[in-house]
Amino acid sequence: METFEIEATDGARLSAYRWDAEGPLKGMVQIAHGAAEHLKRYDRLARALRGAGYGVIAADHRGHGVNAGVHGLGNFGPRGFSGVVEDMAAVSAAAKARHPGAPLVLLGHSLGSFAAQAYLLDHAGNLSGLVLSGTAALDALLASRDPTGGLKSFNAAFEPARTDFDWLSRDAAEVDAYIADPLCGFDIGSDSMASVAVTAGGASADSRLANAAAKNLPILIISGEVDPVVGPGQAFARTLADRYAGAGLTQLEHKIYPGGRHEMFNETNRAEVTADLIAWLDAKVVG
Repeated sequence: METFEIEATDGARLSAYRWDAEGPLKGMVQIAHGAAEHLKRYDRLARALRGAGYGVIAADHRGHGVNAGVHGLGNFGPRGFSGVVEDMAAVSAAAKARHPGAPLVLLGHSLGSFAAQAYLLDHAGNLSGLVLSGTAALDALLASRDPTGGLKSFNAAFEPARTDFDWLSRDAAEVDAYIADPLCGFDIGSDSMASVAVTAGGASADSRLANAAAKNLPILIISGEVDPVVGPGQAFARTLADRYAGAGLTQLEHKIYPGGRHEMFNETNRAEVTADLIAWLDAKVVG
């Protein structure tokens, strides 16, 4: 893993990471992480991808990880969530400058998947594939929840529980590592959270999805069967998939893992999930 800097559209300098592919480069995978976590938690996934011939590039969102100091932990700054999306476009530009012509796939998890949905509206032309993990139609998810509940409220379906974050994974060691990490589990500021709904709340229903770049884009949705974010019976994830299909996005696959919780790349069957992702990349992106 190598650390470097990118310049955002507002002039801020953001720290970013890259993992160079082993052997001939098949393509680039850009990771957008979830809320109240950071990219070093994806090192195992990134190393698996690089071993399969994919370079990986990513930056912690503002208010997170090494970029928490830009506006403070849990604070996206004055541009709110739209700034997070534009920062992701700057990361994409860095990937394309380093590897011109290489296919670029955006992998967004949870909050990163909501940013990826918004990214798709204006930047679909950058991409050769999109992977959404632990995702949902955000407006449907928000309508079902108490906005003051915070991340711990997702644990309700798993009570009585060992910890407040059992909803993340069946792997107790992964849950404990999350809890012990001072850069995980914090609350996002109220203004920053409100900006998520403004920027991404209707992204999956936006008419801009029907543009040519998005219509032909291979999309993979990865869901744990009992992930509370995707909704009961996958309701919110299915709403997202139905909206994409209704907009004419035809290359859509929804993979559901029995018994899986929210973080499928940190689940007990993560080797299976990672292998499935690589197989999908090889088939749909490299072809």
